[in-house]
Amino acid sequence: EDEIILFEREIKEFWTKLKSVYGTEQISHTLALRDMCKESIKVLSEKWSKKLKEEDLMIDKIQEYSNEILQKSQRISENQEHLTEIKSNLSQEEEQKKDLTDSIRELKEELMKKREMVSSKNNATKERVERLCKSKELFEERLGLEIRRIHNEQLQFIFRHIDHKDPDKPYMFTLSINEQGDYEVTSCTPPLDCIAELQLKVRETNKFSVFVANIRKAFTALSYK
Repeated sequence: EDEIILFEREIKEFWTKLKSVYGTEQISHTLALRDMCKESIKVLSEKWSKKLKEEDLMIDKIQEYSNEILQKSQRISENQEHLTEIKSNLSQEEEQKKDLTDSIRELKEELMKKREMVSSKNNATKERVERLCKSKELFEERLGLEIRRIHNEQLQFIFRHIDHKDPDKPYMFTLSINEQGDYEVTSCTPPLDCIAELQLKVRETNKFSVFVANIRKAFTALSYK
């Protein structure tokens, strides 16, 4: 626009000089040329002004698209980071799940082994108790012994006819089978000093009838004191 104003000023100066030199006809012709020139300049100015506005709009639009693309790129980057975090968490959860599954499997296997061991010990204990009960008649007949099954799979052995002064006086001990499958005397009335020794010996020899006979002998010796 400044250039157009300057150009118009120069045209006016030129026109003033021209009038002083040339005649009216020449001036009229020059005026026509001037008007044509001004019209051309006006059209050209409007054309370029419109083009500049369109370019400004295009630049604004491009900038808007650039900003939108940048925002989308940022969102995509954030989504990728979030996706990476989710994948990492899923991987950790899968590892924890695997570890938990392995631990549960190991616990189940250990529990099954313990159940088998307990079942085996219980069966062995029941078999030994049954064998002892089957020997009941023999012990009662030969040793004057009464055998009772009491709580917790224990057996109570009651001797009579030991004290000649009081034949009905009971001498007794209670026997169980411990977790290791060994015989264990849990009580003895009256107490015998040799009970621990006799208990150890029956564990070594597994001769139960000899063990019962030796306890009766110990009770008999105690009755004479």
